[in-house]
Amino acid sequence: MKFLVLLLLGLLSLCSAHTDFFTSIGHMTDLLNTEKDLVTSLKDYIMAEELKLTKIKQWAEKLDQVTETATKDPEGFLGHPVNAFKLMKRLNTEWLELENLVLKDMSDGFISNLTIQRQYFPNDEDQTGAAKALLRLQDTYNLTPDTFSSGNLPGVKQKASLTAEDCFDLGKVAYTDADYYHTELWMEQALKQLDDGEESSIDKVLVLDYLSYAVYQQGDLDKALMLTKRLLFLDPEHQRGNGNLKYFEYIMAKEGNKTGVSDGAETKARKGRPRDHLPERQKYEMLCRGEGVKMTPRRQKRLFCRYVDGNRSPTFVLSPTKQEDEWDKPRIVRYHDIISDDEIAKVQAIAKPRLRRATISNPITGVLETAHYRISKSAWLSGYEDPVIEKINRRIQALTGLDVSTAEELQVANYGVGGQYEPHFDFGRKDEPDAFKELGTGNRIATWLFYMSDVEAGGATVFPEVGAAVYPKKGTAVFWYNLFESGEGDYSTRHAACPVLVGNKWVSNKWIHERGQEFRRPCKLSELE
Repeated sequence: MKFLVLLLLGLLSLCSAHTDFFTSIGHMTDLLNTEKDLVTSLKDYIMAEELKLTKIKQWAEKLDQVTETATKDPEGFLGHPVNAFKLMKRLNTEWLELENLVLKDMSDGFISNLTIQRQYFPNDEDQTGAAKALLRLQDTYNLTPDTFSSGNLPGVKQKASLTAEDCFDLGKVAYTDADYYHTELWMEQALKQLDDGEESSIDKVLVLDYLSYAVYQQGDLDKALMLTKRLLFLDPEHQRGNGNLKYFEYIMAKEGNKTGVSDGAETKARKGRPRDHLPERQKYEMLCRGEGVKMTPRRQKRLFCRYVDGNRSPTFVLSPTKQEDEWDKPRIVRYHDIISDDEIAKVQAIAKPRLRRATISNPITGVLETAHYRISKSAWLSGYEDPVIEKINRRIQALTGLDVSTAEELQVANYGVGGQYEPHFDFGRKDEPDAFKELGTGNRIATWLFYMSDVEAGGATVFPEVGAAVYPKKGTAVFWYNLFESGEGDYSTRHAACPVLVGNKWVSNKWIHERGQEFRRPCKLSELE
């Protein structure tokens, strides 16, 4: 009994470890192996069915020859005692064997495997999350539905396209959220592909039904009426279409009695992306696209590269490391070749089984919770767990000159489909006095961020307040101070992880706290120093 309980707990923990697949590309790779196993199982089933059908065909061909000969001269045929015996045998035993063969279910192995694997499948939340990721990427990188549907994305190694049904499903996800802007875009793409002759399980009437309503909700009555008429041309008995046609004509007749100038202006103003919570959305997305970077040539000349010895650290005195200025205010520096491929592989191997959906601290309650603006999974690694982690911690301390004994554990993060972390501060602001109270080590004085993978497209770290963008490069790390030497927060360090357009982004970061830095970075009296 005890063994069964432990086994059940093990299965439950395994299942819970693989929820929210869409938030981590690293975990999604496991799904490919699962699907490959299922395909192998399906091929075995097909082979078994084909073998069974081959036997039945052979039996039918043999009997066809026998009966063809026998029925030409039944008495003569049965006059041979062997033929008479074999007829008795066939009808008494061999046809029963054939019946058993026909009734034999060859799918047991496949169905059993499918049932076992299904408990680790993605769920509706994963599918919806992946769909919303595509909408987010579309907006952030100014991509048209046709670009997405044809698979013409920058940096892609393997081209993948969307069917009309896929486009329809994306439109439905937006429709469910009352996001009629994206509903219109994707339903139009689905309709375009159907008009181009693509074969699909969905029909134009269904697409037009959603599309006309989405267009109407955005205030374009003329287009909604046109689409509804096209729907009724294809299906004159469509109940909702007939109802909508009468309603739209009634509204247009009613508005025809008014002056249409102001109404038209209001109608057009309703179209466009839904409003959201982020005030710097435009600046943030421009930086993600590589636009709006505010580094002038004059300031660029003051940025340098140099070799540093890690505050006379024995390791770096013998082998100095390369440091590059990425930005001046706030000062952001990048260290090149600072973590090896072997170290990265080790950190990923330790972290991957422990990855969980990344959370944010609720500024009001202080409770950790998931958020739609942070799409990734993370794991926390302590120095005592493996010599590699401890070695990395010592390296960070040597190069920054800060005490990492009071720092948080190394956080490893892997981003999901369209993975991102919208603009945020790493430090606790004045309206969050209890942000790190439990740790008892003060505020986050600095951030160290390792890039543990290259990213084919997207995934930059951007600072909207100052117009800075830093791009992932495997084996490098960036470092900046979140607090001035006075202990006041530097609000120019508000930053974001742009959505990953193509690729798999792995990072790890070390948040260093104030406690222990009193003599390493003495406090100054001026608030902004």
